[in-house]
Amino acid sequence: MSEEFPALDAGTRLLTPRDIRALAAYRGITPTKKRGQNFLLDANTVRAIVERAGVGEGDVVLEVGPGLGSLTLGLLEAGAHVGAVELDGALAEILPLTVEAKNLDLACFSLVKGDALALTELPVPEAASHAPTRLVANLPYNVATPILLTILERFDDLTEALVMVQLEVAERLAAKPGSKIYGAPSAKAAWYGSSELAGRISRRVFWPEPNVDSALVRVRRDRVREPGEAPREKVFEVIDQAFLQRRKTLRAALKTWAGGGERAGEILERAGIDPQRRGETLEVVEFIAIANAARDLS
Repeated sequence: MSEEFPALDAGTRLLTPRDIRALAAYRGITPTKKRGQNFLLDANTVRAIVERAGVGEGDVVLEVGPGLGSLTLGLLEAGAHVGAVELDGALAEILPLTVEAKNLDLACFSLVKGDALALTELPVPEAASHAPTRLVANLPYNVATPILLTILERFDDLTEALVMVQLEVAERLAAKPGSKIYGAPSAKAAWYGSSELAGRISRRVFWPEPNVDSALVRVRRDRVREPGEAPREKVFEVIDQAFLQRRKTLRAALKTWAGGGERAGEILERAGIDPQRRGETLEVVEFIAIANAARDLS
């Protein structure tokens, strides 16, 4: 670990590969697979992500796992206010220094050290007039789906998310019914709204270079909830059971959850769904219909 904060490239507000390695050396940081850390090296990729997120002047953004700050600086450069959550203490310690060293306004940035899965309140920068309304992040690949779904569950103010994850995770989150990769994460993301792939990211723009491809996935909270529909947690129970043994028919898959095969059949009949169908064929509105029927028959 170096004693003095490194001199960063003054010619750009974004991190260069040299900046990143200097910052890592300063705090003795080595990216770890355990935490799914892969740091973005390429400024053009950072700006492309910010552009695809549609982030601009005055937007308030939540970033999870900012790492050394590559994406953080890109968001700030675009005029956004950024509230960040970082689990790694060494990274959390130097990120404000990095923002300051790149001549960006610290009043537009706030940082909470902690686990995103335990977050109960969104960080709000001093200069922001409200809490974050968007999630833009390079998520740790080993916990990307739980983080995304947990954040969407807890914070209704977040109307849109654009996150970088492992390619196969992005494809799964954006998958539609009938696809071989459509599963519980796909249906749960659909409960919140529409989801789509928003571009692939080359593995060569990371340090260290991962052995998997990456992609951006966008989730918009745009599904209109019907009055009186079953709560989210009840719908998710149905989704989980339907995909627990995905090759089973719905009648068989929901047997334990419903309290017996006969009752599962009654619930499905009331929901207007063929008991011989499989969970992988159902739209999210059909999972909601099953949860509604179970409640009405209780």
